Amino acid sequence: MPNRNEILNELNKDKNASQDIIRRRYLKSLHNYTKNDTIIYFANFSPKLPNINSSSISINLDDISGFMTALSKLHGETLDLIIHSPGGQAEATIQIVQYLRKKYKKIRAIIPQNAMSAATMLACACDEIIMGKESAIGPIDPQIAIPFQNTIMNMPAHSILKDFAKAKEDVSTNPNLSNIWAPKLMQIPFGIFDFCIKSIEAAKTNVANWLDSYMFKDDENKKGKTIAEFLGNFELHGSHGKPFDYEKAREIGLKVSLLEDDQILQEKVLSLYHSCLLTFDYTNCVKMIENHNGVGSFMQIQIK
Repeated sequence: MPNRNEILNELNKDKNASQDIIRRRYLKSLHNYTKNDTIIYFANFSPKLPNINSSSISINLDDISGFMTALSKLHGETLDLIIHSPGGQAEATIQIVQYLRKKYKKIRAIIPQNAMSAATMLACACDEIIMGKESAIGPIDPQIAIPFQNTIMNMPAHSILKDFAKAKEDVSTNPNLSNIWAPKLMQIPFGIFDFCIKSIEAAKTNVANWLDSYMFKDDENKKGKTIAEFLGNFELHGSHGKPFDYEKAREIGLKVSLLEDDQILQEKVLSLYHSCLLTFDYTNCVKMIENHNGVGSFMQIQIK
């Protein structure tokens, strides 16, 4: 299979080619092999500009129109969704899942490297997950965007709740500590405590329902709640970015296949993956949603 450097050489040797032509060539080749409708949902994990707004590469409501564009003229019953994403908004993910599941009877999530956070949620709404030995999914504990020193900072909902609990414990033990906690808590928007609780429960509930409705629809033993509880257990994982590999995904009960078990599929998926990374390296594109016919939506940044 061509590695990243070999695909770059292929691009340099073909004067009539471009990053788009090379990427679409491998995307079409993957579709021709699987015969399934094929969509890439790729975000640039290593943006060229360090000050890029994280929302540009995250799952957000704009992606819904991107999926609508990419899927508008596809008529298959099975979808291969190739995901490379750090995650993003749970609400947007829910809406994307609703749209995809109304259109397709079966969806395979193919993860060549990382599908984290809300992207893990998206993968759990599929009938099957395909991962390579180097691939990872992650915890689904929600991240809450809160104002902080003239910017927006994402904090784990669990950490915010722990701060509230710690403040309550400290002040009940020593009322004078209210002078320390009050300024800190005043920086947090009103109603955030209840919002954090509901966000945590919503993430686990949605993932549990999706797993039982799709991945385990034919199983008498529904595992959705158990798996969702594991993925949403912040105290157990300690880090929102903790990676779970193929072996761990299989251990917790997900229906996951190893990409390396099908050498042709592996070659085509990883060639597509490397060509997508080259698109990020040599263009202003930071996120793409594209089908096997080369139709889709592309998020670009302005380089000053």
